[in-house]
Amino acid sequence: MAAIRHPQPVKPICGITFTEDVDLQEVLRQIEEVLGPIDDQTPFFDFNFTTYYLEEMGSKLKKIFLSFQRLIHPGLLPEIKKKANEIEQSWALEGRRRVNLDPGYIAGAKLILASTKDFAHRIFLADGIYGDVQLKFRQDRFRTEKWTYPDYQTELALTFFRKVRKKYVREVKGHV
Repeated sequence: MAAIRHPQPVKPICGITFTEDVDLQEVLRQIEEVLGPIDDQTPFFDFNFTTYYLEEMGSKLKKIFLSFQRLIHPGLLPEIKKKANEIEQSWALEGRRRVNLDPGYIAGAKLILASTKDFAHRIFLADGIYGDVQLKFRQDRFRTEKWTYPDYQTELALTFFRKVRKKYVREVKGHV
């Protein structure tokens, strides 16, 4: 029988999709209340990969990926997702979201996102929240899966997440 081990801390990340009329600086302040200070981010880019949000959020959406300074226990992901949902709701207008937050984390071998939706490739975590392996790290780079969201497959995203993972590996060594 193998000994039960405590998981290593992980590096929190978050994708934010938002409408042009949102005060992004305020959204960032709110997410920092949940995850701590931001330590890196991508430039804003157009979110035009899918029509999934078109009816609810409209067109001309923007997106940004963030990483955060403080390492966390991976078991906190369900609570983080619930708080992210509260932030989304606080920005809703007439029942329609204007902000979509995708919190998750980077560990040595993967990038996990939190989801409220169950699918075959998602694992139940707690409180109606599932963990979704979006990217796997192999042979010195992140690799996509059939279900990986298109914006997470872009060179911008893959380069950013590789950079965040590299920093995470240094940080986790100093954390132990």
